[in-house]
Amino acid sequence: MIKVDKTQLQIHLSERYRDIKKPELKAVMMIQDELLSSLRDYLRGIGFIEILAPIIGPATDPGIRGAKQVSFDYYGTQFKIMSSMILYKQMAINSMEKVFALSPNIRLEPDETINTGRHLSEFRQLDLEVAEATYNDVMKIGEDMVTFCIKRIKTNCSEDLEILGRKLKTPKTPFKKIKHIDAVKYLQDKGYNVKQGEEIPWDAEGYLSKSHEDFFWMIDYPKTARGFYDKEDEDNPGILKDFDLCYPEGFGEAISGAEREFKYEKVRQRILNGGESEEHYKWYLDMLKEGTTPSAGFGIGVERFTRYICGLEHIWEAVPFPKVPGVVSP
Repeated sequence: MIKVDKTQLQIHLSERYRDIKKPELKAVMMIQDELLSSLRDYLRGIGFIEILAPIIGPATDPGIRGAKQVSFDYYGTQFKIMSSMILYKQMAINSMEKVFALSPNIRLEPDETINTGRHLSEFRQLDLEVAEATYNDVMKIGEDMVTFCIKRIKTNCSEDLEILGRKLKTPKTPFKKIKHIDAVKYLQDKGYNVKQGEEIPWDAEGYLSKSHEDFFWMIDYPKTARGFYDKEDEDNPGILKDFDLCYPEGFGEAISGAEREFKYEKVRQRILNGGESEEHYKWYLDMLKEGTTPSAGFGIGVERFTRYICGLEHIWEAVPFPKVPGVVSP
């Protein structure tokens, strides 16, 4: 974890108009532009269609690890600013086989996440979904996509990487896969306070990431750790067909995704078991009740990917106009 002085950071970010003139931030923005083009080119090259992501709606993803959602009055109805378009991806996949969107998200993260160096309150995520896919199918897309982007940036942005002093390695595929249960045992042996059945805390996840020299997958998350929309393994009750891709070098989580639960009654019961109101998800449940296409998908944070590629200490260096948890800035 990185100890950040919030007062100093607030002063620093309030003067972003000075930083944006510096060659280092210009290099980051040039690399990010190439990254966005690379992501789009790779996905279009394998048959994906880009759709527009919603920014507001009556419900959004509740599985955001302690962050708060933003609610507001929309013509007399309580609406949310999207924390993730995950529910909407599942709607879109009823029309097209492969979809993706550059999705803006707002999550009011706890103040202490500023010290992870990798949390923003406003961020962009590339979200994708594939009809009739398994979680192994979309993990393969994820690692090929990441490798494609890194190779192209090394070729097309070599001068910008040099300005940043970044020696970027090309990942080796296929990536290693580690079961969540085994990752927890490993971290417990290293003295971290982690528990089976729960998400791995930020500091422990950072340690796990730092202990690897290349990208790796964490798979098979416990049902108690993830959202109602992810599919339980029928052959392994209590385990979800979930995955996270982790960067090496301590940069933490890159991708989070899963196979989706598409059966109405199973989703409805998990919503109720989680203490949520089914009324909040009415349109989503209506869609499942009518019958929806099985799918799998994931999201990858653009700023986190930029941070890794550029080798930056803080994620707010990886976006032109950052919004950092607990800090008010332009």
